[in-house]
Amino acid sequence: MSVAASPIGCVPIVWNNADIPDLAPQVGYGEILDTFARLGFAGTQFGRGFPEGAELATELGRRGLRFAELYSALPTDAAGLADGAEEIARRDLDRLVAAGGEVLVVALDGSPERDVVSGRVTGIDGAPRWPDRAVDELAVLLGQLAEAAPASVRVAFHPHTATWIEAPDEVDALASRLGATGAGLCLDVGHYLVGGGDPVDAIGRYADQVTHVHAKDVDPKVLARLRAGEINGFAGAVRERIFTELGNGALDLAGVLEALDRIGYGGWLMVEQDSSWLAPSEAAAVGIRTLRYAIRERDR
Repeated sequence: MSVAASPIGCVPIVWNNADIPDLAPQVGYGEILDTFARLGFAGTQFGRGFPEGAELATELGRRGLRFAELYSALPTDAAGLADGAEEIARRDLDRLVAAGGEVLVVALDGSPERDVVSGRVTGIDGAPRWPDRAVDELAVLLGQLAEAAPASVRVAFHPHTATWIEAPDEVDALASRLGATGAGLCLDVGHYLVGGGDPVDAIGRYADQVTHVHAKDVDPKVLARLRAGEINGFAGAVRERIFTELGNGALDLAGVLEALDRIGYGGWLMVEQDSSWLAPSEAAAVGIRTLRYAIRERDR
């Protein structure tokens, strides 16, 4: 398998950011899906305002798009998963399956204790961290979701800044527990960079545990300000456009693609950008064109 065979999808968050709705006016799902089809994307993440079930499957099918993923953020506290986390995850798995989706991307909701150390967990002595028991419980739940999912669906965990699984050693701790659970990792290369890691190194280290990828670039100047404490948490960094268009930031995109090729990766490459100074459609166009160009350069 080669990364050249990977389908390229898009995350509609740059249109409809569910966490910071005022970043852009909400756009109807039809306009977003039409844009994805026009730009040549193969699929989409579930977005705010999208229909569900058979209606979503129909809307995607008539545009030649696939339901690549549904993002399921679980509530937490300093002790671990909060009440209702399992119910939310299982509900979202059912929603994914009902519309013919392919990947359940599980993440943790943002935490105020971790938001204040977003991007600098490894640089602060005494930064709040989850106890080992909490990581154990998360791994068990991921395994249960993978077991409950039909054969056509994968479950992948997404490390995310401002949550309890962000820094490279925290990702290591979870990955070491996944083992034969059937669950994998959604490596968001942008969030992994913000968390202090090297995505190229992570791909080699986790290898076949990397079952889903979010392709996201990071503005190094905004990241430096976040780490210096000049920006108030992750939401503030998103407002400052910490995630920039692919090819415009600190991400070693060529290195990421080379590393994915080395592990035989052929899964989804999801272009994602939480906010942009460009119009959303322009940001998405830059993303897919940059990614396609980088893939073509590998095949020369």
